Amino acid sequence: MSEKVTLWQSIKEDIYCVFDRDPAARNVFEIITTYPGVQAVQWHRLSHWLWLHNLKWPARFLSTISRWITGIEIHPAVKIGRRFFIDHGMGVVIGETAEIGNDCTLYHGVTLGGTSWKEGKRHPTLGNNVVVGAGAKVLGPICLHDGARIGSNAVVVKSVAAGDTVVGIPGRVVSTTLTEDEKQRQKLAQSVGFDAYGTSGETLDPVATAIHGLIEHIHALDKRVESMAETIHQLGGEVSNEIMPELNNCELDPNPSDPDQLDKDQPSNIS
Repeated sequence: MSEKVTLWQSIKEDIYCVFDRDPAARNVFEIITTYPGVQAVQWHRLSHWLWLHNLKWPARFLSTISRWITGIEIHPAVKIGRRFFIDHGMGVVIGETAEIGNDCTLYHGVTLGGTSWKEGKRHPTLGNNVVVGAGAKVLGPICLHDGARIGSNAVVVKSVAAGDTVVGIPGRVVSTTLTEDEKQRQKLAQSVGFDAYGTSGETLDPVATAIHGLIEHIHALDKRVESMAETIHQLGGEVSNEIMPELNNCELDPNPSDPDQLDKDQPSNIS
């Protein structure tokens, strides 16, 4: 899953990666003493070492202590890569057979859970640079490939291709207007458009996009039927003159207004 590094190097990377992903972080001492996500990862690295050395009960007991302190439950068997960050953290649950790559970020309320009571692989695998937004549920032995982004409160039960963004219940892939250069910059969670909860402002609503496409299709069919009716009339045939209802009120704006401008237009009478 990740390269061999010393324990000290791993701890340093876990701490300093916070500065790249949380603008509220001010100094190392604050991160060590007040970030439950960082604390939970360090507790886990110790309990995982115990687990690998066949000290199963001490490993489980240590992970239970960590859960009491941080509110984050990570099974000691979980394989975690380098620079893993859990922001906020409360309510995160990571099951026994889950695997997490390098430079991944999870937010509060995330579940990496199983869908079976059978032994064996039953929890998700996360590649590198994966972001899972607050409250998202990733269930089953599926894979979120490198650079995948899961929006807040999504429920994901199928594997996600590299670089895709998934939102909704059930999770569905959405398109974005990001350029290839911007997608590359997202890899280190420092790019334009990075969003703490797994979706960017450039994400298009898949439901609105689908409805807009249907309406455009209906308009095209309407024009074609009118053309056919005109041709039939010219050839002497009879065509019903029944007036069809207009679809103008059903239009969806494919280019909605700038949300920043809408915010500026809001009344400012709140004291």
